[in-house]
Amino acid sequence: MGFEEMKDKAKDLIGQHDDKVDQGVERAGQFADDKTGGKHTEHIDQGEDKLKEGLRNFGGQQQ
Repeated sequence: MGFEEMKDKAKDLIGQHDDKVDQGVERAGQFADDKTGGKHTEHIDQGEDKLKEGLRNFGGQQQ
């Protein structure tokens, strides 16, 4: 499987399972927030939002 095929497969999966992707991003953000003792909550939340937006755009779904 070539790079383009893998990229297309990732786009399809993200588009089909956007709710699961969002949950995963939120869990990762919560993990990072816990590890930093809540010192960077605002920045982590902003990063989560940007990542979700980027993944939605990559997966072909607009907000």
